[in-house]
Amino acid sequence: MDDQVNITYITIDGYVEIHKYRYLYFVIMFTAYTLIICSNSTIVCLIWINQNLHEPMYIFIAALLINSLLYSTAFYPKLLFDVLSEKQIISYSACVFQWFSYYSLDCSEFLLLAAMSYDRYVSICKPLQYATIMKKRTVYILLVLSWLVPVCQLAVPAVLNANKKLCNFNFKGIICNSTVNKLHCVSSRALNIYGLIVFSNAVVLPVLFILFTYTKIFIISHRSCREVRRKAAQTCLPHLIVLINFSCLAAYDVLLLRLETDFTQTVRLIMTLQKISYHPLFNPIIYGLKMKEIYKHLKRLFCKIV
Repeated sequence: MDDQVNITYITIDGYVEIHKYRYLYFVIMFTAYTLIICSNSTIVCLIWINQNLHEPMYIFIAALLINSLLYSTAFYPKLLFDVLSEKQIISYSACVFQWFSYYSLDCSEFLLLAAMSYDRYVSICKPLQYATIMKKRTVYILLVLSWLVPVCQLAVPAVLNANKKLCNFNFKGIICNSTVNKLHCVSSRALNIYGLIVFSNAVVLPVLFILFTYTKIFIISHRSCREVRRKAAQTCLPHLIVLINFSCLAAYDVLLLRLETDFTQTVRLIMTLQKISYHPLFNPIIYGLKMKEIYKHLKRLFCKIV
């Protein structure tokens, strides 16, 4: 029929010996996804239920964990379907949507970490003004902006990429990330420049802001009493660990395209699995064990279950 819509499919060529290790891949991914859902949801529910955790710091932690849930749900169902399928394919439009989800949620992670660092800065450096500055309205505005700004910025290249002509239909990866650009017939210089601007706005500036706020916190806490130093270490250390972990994994993605580094298929697979599994599992462990109030509620919950 003339009015039939033509759907362009691309082959996913990122798995190592998929036919041999199909069920191993499925077990690993299903286990990881289940743990991510359970661990992140448990802490989010604890923060939601317990009134004493309805403070800006814990609200931002809950938002970060919700971001991990959204991030994982955007990829794992498709990955689980792929490993059990005879052919690993994806429509180009779905691939572009995956790319959009991947980077918008990545950028939201950095903006949420920046919001958390600002909260810690006000709490430790300006404790008398904390209640005035960090009102509920301010917290909600920061949360909305953390999710809305990346969506608005990345909607432009997503729409433009969706209409680009493809010359390569073999994608060397398991999820659609920056290397999707290698499928296009012609690389757009304008889009590359725009991508660098978005990268600066959503990643570089938040990281610089985080480093600035934590430097100020450590300088002030070093000059203050032991109690202030203890508070700074207790609340800021988990955020810094999460930032360093996520930045290292994000750096791989930049190296993959910008430096045109030719990694082997095994290295690509391991790094991608780390990116989608390690960090979403790492967050609830760090915040569950290192944040004293959350740990107390977790301990009570598990004592009741046992």
